[in-house]
Amino acid sequence: MTNRERASLEVEGIVQGVGFRPFIYRLAGRHGLAGWVRNTGRGVQIEVEGTSGDLDAFCRAIRQEAPPLSVITALSVQPLSPEGGSGFLILESAKLSKGGEVSPDCEVCEDCLVEMFDPGNRRYLYPFINCTNCGPRYSIITGIPYDRPYTTMAPFAMCPDCLAEYHDPLNRRFHAQPNACPVCGPRLRLLDVSGAALPGDPLSEALGALARGLTVAVKGVGGFHLAVNACSEQAVARLRLRKKRDEKPFALLAENLDAVRQIAHCSELEGRLLSGVERPIVLLRKREGNPISSLVAPENGWFGVMLPGNPLQHLLIKGGCAPLVMTSGNLSDEPIAYRDADALGRLSGIADLFLTHDREIHTRTDDSVLRLSLGEPLFLRRSRGYVPRGVNLPSHQPSILAVGAELKGTVCLTRGGRGFMSQHIGDLKNAATLACLGETVGHLGRLLEVTPEAVAHDMHPDYLSTHFAESLALPRIAVQHHHAHMASCMAENGLDGELIGVVLDGTGYGADGAIWGGEFLLGGYSGFQRRGHFRYLRMPGGDAAVREPYRMAISALYSCFGTELFEQPVPLLAAITPQERSLFLKMLERGINSPLTSSCGRLFDAVAALIGVRTRISYEGQAAIELEALAERGLSLAPYPYQVESTDCHRIDFAPMIAAICADLAGKRELADVARAFHHTIADGILEVCTRIRKESGTMRVVLSGGVFQNRLLTEEVAQLLSGAGFEPFCHRLVPPNDGGLALGQAVIAGLQLQASREKF
Repeated sequence: MTNRERASLEVEGIVQGVGFRPFIYRLAGRHGLAGWVRNTGRGVQIEVEGTSGDLDAFCRAIRQEAPPLSVITALSVQPLSPEGGSGFLILESAKLSKGGEVSPDCEVCEDCLVEMFDPGNRRYLYPFINCTNCGPRYSIITGIPYDRPYTTMAPFAMCPDCLAEYHDPLNRRFHAQPNACPVCGPRLRLLDVSGAALPGDPLSEALGALARGLTVAVKGVGGFHLAVNACSEQAVARLRLRKKRDEKPFALLAENLDAVRQIAHCSELEGRLLSGVERPIVLLRKREGNPISSLVAPENGWFGVMLPGNPLQHLLIKGGCAPLVMTSGNLSDEPIAYRDADALGRLSGIADLFLTHDREIHTRTDDSVLRLSLGEPLFLRRSRGYVPRGVNLPSHQPSILAVGAELKGTVCLTRGGRGFMSQHIGDLKNAATLACLGETVGHLGRLLEVTPEAVAHDMHPDYLSTHFAESLALPRIAVQHHHAHMASCMAENGLDGELIGVVLDGTGYGADGAIWGGEFLLGGYSGFQRRGHFRYLRMPGGDAAVREPYRMAISALYSCFGTELFEQPVPLLAAITPQERSLFLKMLERGINSPLTSSCGRLFDAVAALIGVRTRISYEGQAAIELEALAERGLSLAPYPYQVESTDCHRIDFAPMIAAICADLAGKRELADVARAFHHTIADGILEVCTRIRKESGTMRVVLSGGVFQNRLLTEEVAQLLSGAGFEPFCHRLVPPNDGGLALGQAVIAGLQLQASREKF
């Protein structure tokens, strides 16, 4: 006994519900160690006893061989006095302290798939198959620690066979909390629009309905999807009409990577993203001659594609009706439906049938969306599969709840040195999404066992998120929109100190009361100076100018030609009546219902309308997306002229560019070349202003944030120009550049501000 040692290990991170305890059990057996392991409120606690060499090897193997779904954020080891004894036990969970993390939902593993398609297996074709290496997590958890009573599987008592697996440390279903089989687990049902169950096998009947061109609402892991045959023009057209979604692209579900490559170009990295356990939607360039209905992604060179992310999707896609449209089960601007009664109430006018089941979804989670930019993944929406993984903060700080802005709503809750972003909530424009925001805040707080000390929100007084923050009995900290964008990119890149923030988006409440969106900030988490911006344009009609980009084109022409704008030989102007011309001139001259904006997004809208790409939009960002698609086909030539006026700050005036574009339109220049030159001009202007700020401040680091940097073409050109000029550019990778990542920046700014205020006293 003299050469024996004992140690206590605390493991933090995503270490519950991922097979970590059976992994430790097997690892201890391999090294001949005695002791025990159990879940705690903070993570996993281990006590092991054996020789010094075996203990060292055991500790190394924990990090090197950890289960595939686990994420270890901290591992501490403390020596103890030897106690003797033999054998290794898995003890009941203990809630000793706060600090645990929850695993995201993840794709069904290969072992389970083999079983599901094995006619001799007792789980043959069972759509709820899972093990400790796969399956639902975040969407079914009701509390912690992650044990079956704290999940929506609690009502399903395991049969003897499932119980035997559950209690066998050598079985991969040992303590798999959603463990079930056809005898004891959840079951499918096929309902009509009245909610009545239909006869026959639900899966077979649903597949038959899809083959006939019907729309089926399918209950997945995080909510309902609306599925139709993606190759049927009639079926897709009917779905668009019913869903009131005129042109916004639908997502596609393909069986495997071979099927994906038949409809789209898919690189090795894109293939790895598609095949990952997170199962995101990935934007892929369309392949010419693909069989997909033209209505799936009209006027768009890209498909949003995903692979099956749960057993039911595998069964559907192998049923002979592939590929499928698989779009969120909601009406426009509403959160995804996730409860049966809610789905029947809201989707009965869209779906013909409902393929549902009796495993409750506790937390709705929409699909994540990514694309490649600068050769790396870029989130457009961070949700299912990635939430609630934490993001490291610059330092430990007081716990802050940040509630985002209006569009692409998410919240962030901080704990210690980690920020936990919620799933995508949606655009906060109605009571339904506001209610979803409240539910998400409550659930995230319960899982993390955190009561925030303050709430951070946008400065805009009319956002529903601001009203939500005001309803809480917490100190409130208002954070300027673009400062939050800058801080978000800084935080995820682990940056501190002073740097340049280039923040380009559509709408943000400015410190001067105007609408910002083409901003050059100098500063850090503690504050910023506005050192540059795009020259203000008026938005004739206010919010109407967002929905109707031709209004911004008229405003841009007015910035060049004044009252003579309607005399210019621009095709767009032919459709404007004399009465409308008179009204627009009055609005622009007198500023009537025409707020000022420096928005880069609105400049994209203006140019898109000016060259005939899009005069009205049916979804947010449509004009800019289609302008980028056109530019990708153009030649990269010299930028258009522009001016930078430098007084108290640097203002980029793109009026000379607008005039040059008008000349190119008159000269019949290729529109794709015009669109490409426009992108190059914006990038060149960004470089020019950053160079001037660097001369004044000596700052070399630049963060790029805001929804405009979803534009791959612009982002890559800006990053290349900055790098070539000796700057060090940083882009988003862990959270979206759009408002879906804003809450992270709000939380960091507010946390450090609260901490600094306390240190004064």
